[in-house]
Amino acid sequence: MVTVTTRELPSQYTPAQVETRNYERWVAEGYFRADPSSGREPYTIVLPPPNVTGSLHIGHALDHSIQDALTRRARMRGFETLWLPGMDHAGIATQNVVERELAKENLTRHDLGREAFVERVWRWKEEFGGRILDQMKKLGDGVDWSRERFTMDEGLSRAVLTIFKRLFDDGLIYRAERIINWCPRCLTALSDIEVEHSDDEGELVSIRYGTGEDTIVVATTRAETMLGDTAVAVHPDDERYAHLVGREVELPLTGRRIPIVADEHVDPDFGTGAVKVTPAHDPNDFEIGRRHSLPSMTIMDERGVITAHGPFEGLDRFEARPAVVAALREEGRIVDEKRPYIHAVGHCSRCKTVVEPRLSLQWFVKVAPLAKAAGDAVRDGRTSIHPPEMAKRYFDWVDDMHDWCISRQLWWGHRIPVWYGPNGEVVCVGPDEEPPAGYTQDPDVLDTWFSSALWPFSTLGWPDQTPELERFYPTSVLVTGYDILFFWVARMMMFGLYAMDGRPPFRVVALHGMVRDQYGKKMSKSFGNVVDPLDWIERYGADATRFTLLRGSNPGSDVAISDEWAAGSRNFCNKIWNATRFALLNGASVEAEPPAADLTAADRWILSRLQSVIRDVDEAFEEFEFAKVCDLLYHFAWDEVCDWYVELAKVQLAAGLDHTRLVLGHVFDALLRLLHPLVPYVTEELWRALTGGESVVIATWPKADDRYDDPAAEAEIRQVQELVTEVRRFRSDQGLKPGQRVAARLSLQGTALAPHERAIRTLLRLDEPTEGFSATARLTVGAVEVELDTAGAIDVAAERKRLEKDLAAARKEAAQTAGKLSNEQFMAKAPQEVVEKVRARAAQAQEDIARLEAQLAALPSA
Repeated sequence: MVTVTTRELPSQYTPAQVETRNYERWVAEGYFRADPSSGREPYTIVLPPPNVTGSLHIGHALDHSIQDALTRRARMRGFETLWLPGMDHAGIATQNVVERELAKENLTRHDLGREAFVERVWRWKEEFGGRILDQMKKLGDGVDWSRERFTMDEGLSRAVLTIFKRLFDDGLIYRAERIINWCPRCLTALSDIEVEHSDDEGELVSIRYGTGEDTIVVATTRAETMLGDTAVAVHPDDERYAHLVGREVELPLTGRRIPIVADEHVDPDFGTGAVKVTPAHDPNDFEIGRRHSLPSMTIMDERGVITAHGPFEGLDRFEARPAVVAALREEGRIVDEKRPYIHAVGHCSRCKTVVEPRLSLQWFVKVAPLAKAAGDAVRDGRTSIHPPEMAKRYFDWVDDMHDWCISRQLWWGHRIPVWYGPNGEVVCVGPDEEPPAGYTQDPDVLDTWFSSALWPFSTLGWPDQTPELERFYPTSVLVTGYDILFFWVARMMMFGLYAMDGRPPFRVVALHGMVRDQYGKKMSKSFGNVVDPLDWIERYGADATRFTLLRGSNPGSDVAISDEWAAGSRNFCNKIWNATRFALLNGASVEAEPPAADLTAADRWILSRLQSVIRDVDEAFEEFEFAKVCDLLYHFAWDEVCDWYVELAKVQLAAGLDHTRLVLGHVFDALLRLLHPLVPYVTEELWRALTGGESVVIATWPKADDRYDDPAAEAEIRQVQELVTEVRRFRSDQGLKPGQRVAARLSLQGTALAPHERAIRTLLRLDEPTEGFSATARLTVGAVEVELDTAGAIDVAAERKRLEKDLAAARKEAAQTAGKLSNEQFMAKAPQEVVEKVRARAAQAQEDIARLEAQLAALPSA
């Protein structure tokens, strides 16, 4: 093992020289490997599997930084920690990527055939897939690479076949014609999470159906679907249409007559209170059609081309829409047109094509019993959702979940293990079974979310009873964004409870928000505000990138970031580097405990503050309040350790107080260990140099020690801080530069500050008064009077000019605010908060005038 020493530490911290070297050593030493045979309490997180086609984006960086912080701390606390990595095969996304590659060769997947195409996808995966895994290493992800999984691995595929067979045999998987989300470009059904909704411009057209007394007006944004209408629906309590219920109207352009039905789904207050019913092309209409035994007419093919006989046959759906409206206008059927009309439209998340609701024969999971179990597990406390207020959103979803369409019309994925016989027989084949001779397998594959719903236990070896499954299930925490709470989390809960005898897949679901820019705006390429975490890692370092994300992360809330804050995080890492390097160069040691008998008030203060910070950090970690963890450690490190104790330590070291080296070593040792889960690279380099230890990755997490609690020392040093802060401000007001030394008289006798005179003078650059001392400026802080001789230390004329300019500005502000507050019209009409702001400005102006006049009066004569 190579030990870093202070002599090897460069004067500046350069992340690029540290990160790769340390990460490779951590992996080689096996620090991240989990041992199921150890006697330690397990702590498990399974990484939400990124798509095999994906690359590290800023949302991943946040998600991974949180998980890494949790697992690193757990490891240091003595848990047997498993953070399990892997990737999702991403059915549609991966198939699209490979089909685009084929297109460059003027080929389609059909030219290759199914078997050859799937083989081609596997080759692409081995050559190009999984680049995100290498990018995770740059971020510092402490995952157990020896347990990396892929949703199409042999073991995970066996798990998929096993649970499908069980669900099928239990009557929880069935095949039926239902309305599903359909992508006319990818030519497959989509899950809800694969549909992205946006507010698009369209048109709302009101159309008169029927003639004479039997007329009724409906409004629609999809005029072309009227070709498949099989009814008009109104609310049963709507008196406007009571006389029409049960009668028929003529459907324009078709000559067909369709009934008017009464259904409670209709909102009588929306539009005309009458809706067209197209059961084959709308999910709500499909349900109305089922309740009233209406026929379903499919008027489009799988590519969105009109198939209904007539003049519109062969038109694309978006070509048919204006053509239908034009034909209706010619017949005088258009009552009203609203254009543009903004409404929510679903798009395929992969190719951005507008999704088409479509009646289709698909496979479904009957979710009612599974969803009830998922809700019960949270209600009875087996799984808790954090923050707790997010639980309501979870219940809203699982308590009203629709059956899940699990079949996809793709070639890449887990093929549905159902086989059809020559006479219509249907057989579900398990992982260790063979289909009957002459049977044909269903051509569809399973929704990617089906296999990823098994992730918390399939990755541990299920359906076999492996040591890993026994040891690490249920997992400790699931860290994920609130945006997929309904989709992925609920499905993992359903399958985990079903497969694992009522044991949920995780004890805690910790939800975080979306990453946004500094103005709270969603990140988008069109806005030009997208942050590439790999760019930040290159510019600022992985630690600064992580710290910026974590410092903005509160449970369930969105995270705001900016380049400026990332630069600030880099400066923080540099501050820690420089301060620790100072401690090392001055002999900081961890060889012994600081001797209680020799400690000064400054020593006792910093040790007492350290114990409070340890307790507060532990509490914030348990509540997943990463912003608070970062804030606590940032201010303790920068404000208290670096800005105060290091400066006080310099005085003590100059006075020959050798025990100061032990206090410095003790404090920096604990501080680096506390910071390690957040900023692992810089802390590793510094901790090894400070302690000579093997790695901070496997160091012990700090524990608060009551012996060091010292409220009296904290109160004493607080007085020192208050005095120094006030005198520094006064010096600045007097025009003295920060490093400028001046003579001063301090009346410290009889106060608690008397023992600290040497430190106070050092911190304030104040010399002892000599013969002929003459005070030109005075101030009182508490019981202490400070007299300064600034003669010759400042340019009196220039300072007088500066103060007079500031005084003129303050008087102008006072006059303006006084004018507003005496204006009766302003006081009567302005909002209360505006008036209060003006009053605050007026009060501040008066304070500034008094301060500046006093400073001018205190200036020596020129």
